Order: sequence, then structure tokens, then C-alpha cells
Amino acid sequence: MFELDLPWWEFALRGAITYGALLLLVRVSGKRTVGQFTPFDLIVVLLLSEGVSAGLTGGDDSVGGGLIVVSTLIGLNLAVAFATSRSRRLEVMFDGTPVLIGRDGKFFPAVIKAHRIGEGELQKSLREADCELHQMRHAFLETDGTISIQKKHED
Repeated sequence: MFELDLPWWEFALRGAITYGALLLLVRVSGKRTVGQFTPFDLIVVLLLSEGVSAGLTGGDDSVGGGLIVVSTLIGLNLAVAFATSRSRRLEVMFDGTPVLIGRDGKFFPAVIKAHRIGEGELQKSLREADCELHQMRHAFLETDGTISIQKKHED
């Protein structure tokens, strides 16, 4: 239970490689993957965690090995959060930038399609902003996958 089957540094290395690979894959998959989860998205996340679990521990079932992996993952997450809070370049690299998806009462179909945004999500974002389509000044797909709407100023 407490005896490690692998050297301690291999657990940390496995955790770092897995963290980096998953970070890259999630980043490449687009903003909507990271946004609000659908039941399908939740299943994918659960399967991802199951799929990488053996790679993280190398078959070791020891408590110490698990704690080393968990500590590595949390440490890397803290390091990324620290770095992105202090560097705009790293923030853009890891988090991306908001994307303009609509202006002056019209959504941009090519941008909507490229980011895999459904009509229902657009309508929901308008309702949440208490905004009719003709009142929309700008619509953005935010870095966290949510859609924000800015209303036109009424004079």
C-alpha cells in the first residue's frame, strides 16, 4: 500500500506529461469544450480521466504514488494560474481571447459554425441578457466558452 513500484520522479513526470497533453488537447478543441458542460461533455471528461489514470500511475496502486501524481497536477495547475495572471502573452496562449460572433443585431454564420455554437445557445444568451436580437450591439464568445451580449444604448 505504501511501497512505490516506480521511482518518485516518474510519477511527477507522468503527471506533467499528461497534464500538458490534456491542456493542449482541450485548448485545441475550442472554447465551447471548456464552457458549460452538456451531459455528453461530462461523459467525455469522465472517460478522459479514466483513460489517463493508468498512464499517470504506471500501474502503481500505492497511496504515495497517487499523492505524488495529485500533488504534481495541482502544482502545475497553480503554476499555470500564477503565470497567466502575470503575463498577458501566457494568458492568451493558455486561455485564448474573446471572439466577436455578432454585431448590430446580426450573428456571423461562418464564425458561429467555426466555433460549433448552436442556435439554441445563441437564443439562450439573448434571453439571459434580456435582449432582443435587434437590440444587440455586440455578441462575444468568451474565453470560458460562455456567450456575452452587449445591448445597444437607447437614446
